[in-house]
Amino acid sequence: MRKFVPMVFLLCACASTPNNYDVVIRNGMIYDGRGGAPYAGDVALRGDRIAAVGTVAGSGRTEIDARGMAVAPGFINMLSWATESLIEDGRAMSDVKQGVTLEVMGEGWSMGPLNDAMKADVKKYQGDIKFDVAWTTLRVYLD
Repeated sequence: MRKFVPMVFLLCACASTPNNYDVVIRNGMIYDGRGGAPYAGDVALRGDRIAAVGTVAGSGRTEIDARGMAVAPGFINMLSWATESLIEDGRAMSDVKQGVTLEVMGEGWSMGPLNDAMKADVKKYQGDIKFDVAWTTLRVYLD
C-alpha cells in the first residue's frame, strides 16, 4: 500500500483550518478579467496579494461588504494623458478612483527628453494645470 494516508490527513487538516486574511471583500459581483460573465463571491487579500476568490472561509482584519458592487482587477489605461495631472496630484486619484492601477503614457507626446524649444512649447500649451518645466530628461520628470 502506498503512503497516501498521511497526505490525505494533511490535506484534511489544512482544509479545516480557518484562514485569516488582511482584507475580505464579500458579496461582490466578481469580474475576474478573463472575459466571462461576472459571478457573486468574495475576494480575500493577504498583504498585497489575492489569497482566495469564491466563497472565502475565515475572516479578514477588515471586512468590506461589496453587495451591489463590482469587484475587478485593476484596469490598465493604455492611452493615459495623465502626464500633467500627475504633477498636480502624484497620487493619481483621478484614475485610482476609477480602478486604474497602471498608466501607459507617451502616445504622441512625451515629457522627455526635452530641449529648450520643447520646454517652451510645454509651458505655452499648458491648460488649467500650471507648472515649471524644470526637467530635460524623462527620468527626471518621472522622479
